[in-house]
Amino acid sequence: MGEGGQAMPKAEVGMVLYPGCQTAMIHGMTDLLDIAGYFSAQRGGPRLRISHWRMEGDGDWSRAHDTHPELAATETRASGPAVLVVPGRLTGPMEAEEAAPYARWLLDRHAQGTTLAANCGGVFALAATGLLSGRPATTHWLFADTFRARFPDVRLDTDRMVVEDGDIVTAGGLMAWTDLGLRLVDRLLGSTVMAETGSFMLIDSAGREQRHYSRFAPRLTHGDEPILKVQHWLQAREAKGVSVPEMAGIIAMEERTFQRRFKAATGMKPTEYAQHLRIGKARELLEFTRRSVEQIAYAVGYEDAAAFRKLFHRIVGLTPGDYRSRFAALATG
Repeated sequence: MGEGGQAMPKAEVGMVLYPGCQTAMIHGMTDLLDIAGYFSAQRGGPRLRISHWRMEGDGDWSRAHDTHPELAATETRASGPAVLVVPGRLTGPMEAEEAAPYARWLLDRHAQGTTLAANCGGVFALAATGLLSGRPATTHWLFADTFRARFPDVRLDTDRMVVEDGDIVTAGGLMAWTDLGLRLVDRLLGSTVMAETGSFMLIDSAGREQRHYSRFAPRLTHGDEPILKVQHWLQAREAKGVSVPEMAGIIAMEERTFQRRFKAATGMKPTEYAQHLRIGKARELLEFTRRSVEQIAYAVGYEDAAAFRKLFHRIVGLTPGDYRSRFAALATG
């Protein structure tokens, strides 16, 4: 793409390296921020300093990669990135002991004024700082239960792809780094450069939500055998035409006791759980068949197509028609 000028960088965005971290995010976000800097420079604006940080054997931190190494000679200990980003990794989030030294450094940088950001399982390391207590955040929807168990005081919302909360920014799934990167570009270089970068990289800069992609993953390891029996029964029936009294009757349990036990085991009310099962089946039919929305609504147990559309939008965040437009495999059937 060529050079767009040698202006001093407006800010430094650092990425945290750790064993097994998602290198696709590290290199991809490096490219995204560099491309954004190019478009900014073309307009006479600043570029960004992009760095990769690693922890040395003695516990100190240093840049393993730096687009502006000449600036390091004039820095003090307080100098550092305006933004630090913690990536996820394919093997899952850090355990508490592993995250501890990273959390201490992030906390120190935050005290020096650094904005902290994290993607996917990297949010666990950020939460280990304690800075997310009482604040909104997101992570990969698959890690939601584990995250809530470890950090119950965080206001987790895994429907959202990116949650911006001032000096803390969190993003969801493994590829949500693209959304996170564009949000950082918007913050640092402005919306015009953000839109140009998204257009060049063919990334949707309008904003996405995790619930468009996430699948219902019921809790099945809670250890409550009677409730598990009901869950299996619901799955076999695809939750069609079922009522709470009928569910309770399967295991000969008093209805109020059943509702309390079911919510404790699954995290959902029985009716809500059944709705998610039905909508999951509807998503499959929208993706792999050409049936009308009305036919699909009836097939998953809803005689009122309007009510089905409303529920689908509430759970998925898209109308059935929009969902099909995005995700249909265009199968016949």
